Amino acid sequence: MESISTAFKQASIDWRLVMMSLVLAVIALVFNVLSGGLFLSPENLYNIAQQTAVVGVVATIVVLIIVARHIDLSVGSVMGFVGVLMATLMYTAGWHWMQAALAGLAVSIAVSLYQGTLTAMLGVPSFVVTLGGLMSFRGAAFLVANGKTQPVNDAFFQSLGGGFDGGVGVTVSWLLAGLIVLALIAQLWSKRQANRRYEVPNNPLWLDALIVLVPALLVCGFVGAMNSYQIPSKDAPQGVPIPVLIWAGVALALAFIVHRTRFGRYIFAMGGNPEAAALVGIPVRRVTLMLFALMGVLITIAAIVSIARLNAGTNSLGTGLELYVIAAAVIGGAALAGGSGSILGSVLGALIMQSIDSGMLLLDVSIGMRYVIIGQVLIAAVVFDVIYRRVTGDTL
Repeated sequence: MESISTAFKQASIDWRLVMMSLVLAVIALVFNVLSGGLFLSPENLYNIAQQTAVVGVVATIVVLIIVARHIDLSVGSVMGFVGVLMATLMYTAGWHWMQAALAGLAVSIAVSLYQGTLTAMLGVPSFVVTLGGLMSFRGAAFLVANGKTQPVNDAFFQSLGGGFDGGVGVTVSWLLAGLIVLALIAQLWSKRQANRRYEVPNNPLWLDALIVLVPALLVCGFVGAMNSYQIPSKDAPQGVPIPVLIWAGVALALAFIVHRTRFGRYIFAMGGNPEAAALVGIPVRRVTLMLFALMGVLITIAAIVSIARLNAGTNSLGTGLELYVIAAAVIGGAALAGGSGSILGSVLGALIMQSIDSGMLLLDVSIGMRYVIIGQVLIAAVVFDVIYRRVTGDTL
């Protein structure tokens, strides 16, 4: 028993993420009991998966913004502005969706660089810049289409948001699950070989197998649930929603940037100590601008998924999104003081936020009470972060 305890202590396991996973499981079980089994039904899990994608995509970059000691309160307004712009170009101007998406991307990057320039070059606090952006770009979203809803009719574009034809089907879903499991096994084997090559002690084989088995079972369970949901008017199950695949692709790309590129290391160095980062030669201003530009790219992706799911662009698109993504980032372990955070943590945080919201909808909780509870969840996450860092001695 002692050897097992020692092995877990020495293993490089992020226990904070483990606790967040357990919190998510408890939330799901509680809401499932209160809703009479509706919460964990395949239909509700499918809806949660595709609805979380928008929050999840934006939360992955907001984590890095917070890590670098900045904040972006304008993400919802900018997404609404870009989304309405793309929908207007498609519906009113008759543009192809790819042309509209490229135009939206250019505008989104320009907006992000404008706010990033004020922060990086002039030293204006990002809180102030993006607070102004929250109001300004919400107004711009209204002005683009004069407050009118802009329908989106392209069938392929609509599939990017999930919905009726927005799943990849049973076969492709299981194929993707198999590839993920094989990737986990290959990563484990590569890590153990590298440790052996450099004479670094490996975890016990049973522990590494457990570390791979748990996410593999979760992936297979998720795919099984998605393949169990079938729209009554269709002759085949939905499979994994396309928005989830987009979210997964974004999360993997940003995880690669964080762990495998100089840019990713610079972000964490800046967040840990901006003055020291500048003294050792890190181009703090340029990295900040690049980070805000990356924010523009991901806001565009989130806007595409959002208007595709709604089949329309409205001036209220993205309202309140900043609350959800910041809460998701903080719940996932991003320290508001900067220097600490993870992409996987943002994924768990987004799932927790959307699960709470979905559960309250099933229980017919009023919108006012939902906002009260979600706001308190954000406060509770910050309180937990403070206590956790005091107990573990993590000062970042």
